[in-house]
Amino acid sequence: MRNASHSVRAELHGVLLFVGTIWAVFLLSLVFPSIDSLGVVPRTLVGLVGIPAMPFLHANFHHLLSNTAPLLVLLALLAGSSARSWEIVIEVVLLGGLLLWVFGRPATHIGASGLIFGLVVFLMVSGILEKRMVPLAIAILVGFLYGGSLASGILPWVGRQVSWDGHLCGAIAGGVVAYALTKGSKRPPPQQRVVSTNGLPGTSSGWARPPRR
Repeated sequence: MRNASHSVRAELHGVLLFVGTIWAVFLLSLVFPSIDSLGVVPRTLVGLVGIPAMPFLHANFHHLLSNTAPLLVLLALLAGSSARSWEIVIEVVLLGGLLLWVFGRPATHIGASGLIFGLVVFLMVSGILEKRMVPLAIAILVGFLYGGSLASGILPWVGRQVSWDGHLCGAIAGGVVAYALTKGSKRPPPQQRVVSTNGLPGTSSGWARPPRR
């Protein structure tokens, strides 16, 4: 994974805008309750809309409030650890939502908790693979403080009203994205090819193929 080219301070406005949008959608849903029906409904065409919409929809104020604090912490951690922070968020949301749409139980799944579990696992896996202990430790702490523990949130017996399968799919997506990005950044750069001019050694008019990101 590339080194961070920005700071948490530089990304703070984006983090606040993202969380603020979630709150704005919740307030809008108080006026138009049908908005909450736009969550992920597995294996239905209309449920596909919920894949990008799910993190912005919440059942009630307690649901929203319980997701706000861990989301702020995890997005701030992500902003300080990777130059592709928002791409990572999009990838976790889309992959986790797609997995839920394919394998989830029949229900309308809403809430940012799938993204939260995805970010926790992403930071844990990338922290282990890249030996970055501070993000790893904070991600583990947030995971255990959020909903009791990370493990309990992905088990079927947490409650019928809890989208444990959404949590599980988000966690899997976070691990897959972290593994793919970390391993992709460790590929050795391709050999450089230099073409000399006029047959003279030490001069070149050729090209050096840059390493892929």
